[in-house]
Amino acid sequence: MLETVTIIPYSDKYQDDFRRLNEEWITKYFKMEEMDRISLHHPKEYILDKGGYIAVALLGDTAVGVCALIPSKKAGYEFELAKMGVSPLAQGKGIGKLLGQHIIQKAKALGAQKLFLESNRILTPALSIYEKLGFVEMVGATSPYERSDIQMELLLN
Repeated sequence: MLETVTIIPYSDKYQDDFRRLNEEWITKYFKMEEMDRISLHHPKEYILDKGGYIAVALLGDTAVGVCALIPSKKAGYEFELAKMGVSPLAQGKGIGKLLGQHIIQKAKALGAQKLFLESNRILTPALSIYEKLGFVEMVGATSPYERSDIQMELLLN
């Protein structure tokens, strides 16, 4: 029997999953940065209390993916799509795309006009998902993350 993927809003019971699923990909390709530690160890204070949102993808009753919608300080953007991580055991099942679609719908429901994200060109599966979701590369953007070498945006209207 195939297990279905369900996307639900974050609750405190998924705090360890949120941190773990992000630390897995960050430490595989890069190093943890101070901004990672803050957001992953304090998602309620850093993301939710500021008007953000976190989605959790469940396969059965196991958290296998997460993605956040973080209020943005970048001019012209209400939110950043960030902290998307899918367990290596669940990759290739379309979970990243489902999370992205869910986050985009949430951003629209919150009245956002534009989203942005930051990534790295070595993360080709992630970039492929973002492009399928409609994100396009931004030129000349800056980032607080050392690992970020590409920024992308999505117009929502």
